[in-house]
Amino acid sequence: MEREKLKQLLEKVRSNSIEIETAIDRLKDLPFEDVGYAKIDNHRALRSGFPEVIYCPGKTDEHIANIFERLAQKNGRVLATRATMGQYQAIKALVPQVRFNQLARTVAYEQDVKVTGLGTILVISAGTSDLPVAEEAVETAVIMGNKVERLYDVGVAGVHRLLQNKQKLDEARVIIVVAGMEGALASVVGGLVYKPLIAVPTSVGYGANFQGISALLAMLTSCASGITVVNIDNGFGAGYSASIINHLRSE
Repeated sequence: MEREKLKQLLEKVRSNSIEIETAIDRLKDLPFEDVGYAKIDNHRALRSGFPEVIYCPGKTDEHIANIFERLAQKNGRVLATRATMGQYQAIKALVPQVRFNQLARTVAYEQDVKVTGLGTILVISAGTSDLPVAEEAVETAVIMGNKVERLYDVGVAGVHRLLQNKQKLDEARVIIVVAGMEGALASVVGGLVYKPLIAVPTSVGYGANFQGISALLAMLTSCASGITVVNIDNGFGAGYSASIINHLRSE
């Protein structure tokens, strides 16, 4: 949205329908807006294709809501991650159109999101305990303009559940695999497909899981080639990376 605004403004300057001084005044807050407790990066959408995302932990409800409102005023899409119910309610009081995914802990504002990704992103989870991380990946990919499908509870303890959905694996352009415990599902899927695969280790597991370290190391040392691994419980990072890949066009 900011990119389109900039284009329209430049066209008005070229056609002499707007004074240069007026254009400069409108552009002056593009790099960032200093609100005291935060410096809001209004230039992010122009540089990276998507507005600044709000990470909620450590911020007050009031600060989160105000930052969200300011971003919504300048962008057609805003995403807040790791949000609580109280933080969602504070945001909703200022921006009533928001959508809350309580499982993913995301708050999304979508003014006019079109599907611009070239294919489908398939998000796979090993177990239902991994769903908060999987849903965070889904919400991130959706608001960035992608068609997303889910394939949940297909871990290696019952691998036949995965194999019965081979067609979904074949049809996806990018795959995200979310798994805790020993993280073996990423290797299994990686051995079945030839396409970008992003593995997300989760902190789900018993004592020797070490809050996701075992799954992280297993995915990093996978015998299946071509697997990219993000940090523990980082569904947002996986969804963001998958979106970038899904928007790449072959020359």
